[in-house]
Amino acid sequence: MRMPFRTRRQAPVLKERRHLARRVINRVAQYQAEGALPRACMVTDISDGGARLYAETEMPDVFTLQISGDGGDERRACRVVWRLGGECGVTFTDRAR
Repeated sequence: MRMPFRTRRQAPVLKERRHLARRVINRVAQYQAEGALPRACMVTDISDGGARLYAETEMPDVFTLQISGDGGDERRACRVVWRLGGECGVTFTDRAR
């Protein structure tokens, strides 16, 4: 049996696994673990259920994230679900206010 000739290598299509769409915001924020001082981080994208963060120091597994913006300050309780170098993905463990 003869196989069809392929002229280009086809890249696999990655399926989006997130349930909620994320928005790119690239905003400086602060994270704070219980009993620690606040530290700076960058929120690169965010959704109603979580966010992608970048920090130069290792972030704790559980912390409070404070994002300042046009609508005032927003505080969210977070839990890290993945890490890759200085980036991490968090899920919000509280309800949005």
